[in-house]
Amino acid sequence: MSQPQNISYFTEEGLKKLKEELHFLKTKERASVTKQIAEARDKGDLSENAEYDAAREAQGMLEARIAKLEDTLSNARLRDVSSLDASKVSILTKVKIKNTKTKQVVEYTLVTQSEANLKEGKISVDSPIGKGLMGKKVGDKVDVTVPAGVIPFEIMDINI
Repeated sequence: MSQPQNISYFTEEGLKKLKEELHFLKTKERASVTKQIAEARDKGDLSENAEYDAAREAQGMLEARIAKLEDTLSNARLRDVSSLDASKVSILTKVKIKNTKTKQVVEYTLVTQSEANLKEGKISVDSPIGKGLMGKKVGDKVDVTVPAGVIPFEIMDINI
């Protein structure tokens, strides 16, 4: 039985960053790790060569990252911003929310896990807040469970 596809939607910028990272890892980083392994191998006995073991482990981690990026890219879809519906919270929408306890207002753009960057106001649709906001409309009140407890939010505005 085949695994269900895990389709992710990306902005043009996010998709470009993933492709650039994959290209860098395959061309520059892979060559660097291969060189480290060769240099460590030249130092003699491999059974007691910590440098060789570390280089091999780095290679394994690099290949795993490359495989993950290739998988993500194979299931990536470019989200056309013009087709977004600003009547409800969805991926790539900006949502202004108010914490009804503290009255603090924040604005987030909902993005994929790999594009999330809190400093830029981008949160993942897979985060607790992102999941809690998905599909909601302006005026909706939602209690979002986060590691620190439950935060009550009110949706103030949604835009693209």
